[in-house]
Amino acid sequence: MENKSNIPTRVIALGGLGEVGKNMYLIEHDSEILVIDAGVMFPEDGLLGVDYVIQDVSYLKKNASKIKGLFITHGHEDHIGGIPFLLQAINIPKIYTPKIAKDLIEKKLVEKNIKYENYEIITPELEVKTKYFDITFVNTTHSIPDSYAFLIKTPNGTIFETGDFKFDLTPVGPMADIHKMAQAGANGVTLLLSDSTNALSSGYSKSESAVDSTLNDMIGRHYGRVIIATFASNIYRIKHIVETCKKYNRKIIVFGRSMENSIELALNNGLINDKSLFIEANDAKSLKRNEICILCTGSQGEPLAALSRIANGQHKQISLLGDDLVIFSSNPIPGNAESINKIINKLYLKGVKVFTNSEFSDVHTSGHAKEEELKWMLRIIKPKYFMPMHGEYRMLKRHAEIGIDCGVKQENTFICSNGDVLELLNGTVKKNGTVQAGDVYVDGSRVGDIGSVVIKDRKLMSGDGILITILNINTLTRKLLLKPNVTARGFVLVNENQELMHQIEKKIAEVVNNFLAKGPYTYTDLKNQIILELLPFINNLTGRKPIILPVIMEVNQANN
Repeated sequence: MENKSNIPTRVIALGGLGEVGKNMYLIEHDSEILVIDAGVMFPEDGLLGVDYVIQDVSYLKKNASKIKGLFITHGHEDHIGGIPFLLQAINIPKIYTPKIAKDLIEKKLVEKNIKYENYEIITPELEVKTKYFDITFVNTTHSIPDSYAFLIKTPNGTIFETGDFKFDLTPVGPMADIHKMAQAGANGVTLLLSDSTNALSSGYSKSESAVDSTLNDMIGRHYGRVIIATFASNIYRIKHIVETCKKYNRKIIVFGRSMENSIELALNNGLINDKSLFIEANDAKSLKRNEICILCTGSQGEPLAALSRIANGQHKQISLLGDDLVIFSSNPIPGNAESINKIINKLYLKGVKVFTNSEFSDVHTSGHAKEEELKWMLRIIKPKYFMPMHGEYRMLKRHAEIGIDCGVKQENTFICSNGDVLELLNGTVKKNGTVQAGDVYVDGSRVGDIGSVVIKDRKLMSGDGILITILNINTLTRKLLLKPNVTARGFVLVNENQELMHQIEKKIAEVVNNFLAKGPYTYTDLKNQIILELLPFINNLTGRKPIILPVIMEVNQANN
């Protein structure tokens, strides 16, 4: 497409840069915007009470009339989890999505009571043309079926967006369309946006077939029950486990809602064909132990997941037996290692055998390309300009270095942050400006109501607790009717700290009476004065700074 007006094409990330999660990338030209993915990010430990982190879509709200559609690369949470919130905020005229992802999106929307029907299914044959864009779709290999890269022709050059990918020459599902990628590279790609998740890992990712072979041996040879914990989103892994169980005459018991949903999706899409393999826990009583496989959630040590409850002896239907084999068919997500190790220790204490992924047992492989595969992508696509995406800063930086090693000029490589704008103009790319971008917290049904102040208060309450004082004030005499009533939660145990509580009550009474004696007052001024004087007093006594909540009750009562 020739750009006759010298209008730049803009590339903007609203999420996915400097983090692994909440992916959202915009391609904008004049009056049109393509939105790629709308994922969530799961909160860090410090974000107390927060369920999800999503994108700040203020820029999209301001430019809602330009949106031509939402384009989904694949059905993982960090790419589709934010769609219900996006649809509640902005009108999206059409969602272009692979079939598997569509099924997952629809389930999410039903849970949120959101009606949406305007989908178009992405296939390798689909071509979407707008006034300024020509979009085609390229099969990639990932841990979920129906994963795609996008080839986007714009008036200022061609953009290749990889989505999440790896190169697996012996995949469980279809091969990545390397020929189509090579053709794109031969025709010329101006800007490559490429997955950086495993940029810090050298070599090649293991083939899913290698994992299949290991699991096949374990399931086939073990003389007792096999319990496998894996990511519910890794549908190819689940598909193979099911096929292997069929081969060795094992029935499958499924625990965990997300796992049940994935099995249902796989059955509905023909990825799993034999529904008779699945049984209820009660039906297993008539089977031998070597005829049973338990497929469950909890590979990351989540306290409420099925495997955690089994390990803790809290599962209503399953108790561990000495000849059980537990397989963690996953790698720890950063930050989860301690939780996983606790579960593993509990399993060992129960006397069961445990296998985790290691150099000696290939029971898991990543769906993301490692360093050598990233080089493949760079060499195949041969971009003039390169922007690493989908990764923390250290991953983006290492991927940028890999790009330079593969022939991209250093000055043509961009390590961007969310909100940064890349401009394409007549085949050249430069960084130019920023738009509003950031984190929005989802807490229950509330979106964006939880700010830094609320999070700070939650941290204070979790660390130092809360102290509530109830004050009864005679408005006529401006005096306390009763001594302050003080209660605490997460601060000290009141019954065992009577002397401390007495001192605090005495101090509150002193502060209140002195303040009231000065003349007319307001609620706010009195509360602020109590907090101002009481906080250093308590800190001096205990070394802690609880949140202080004064509750004032006024009574009009004349002296008798």
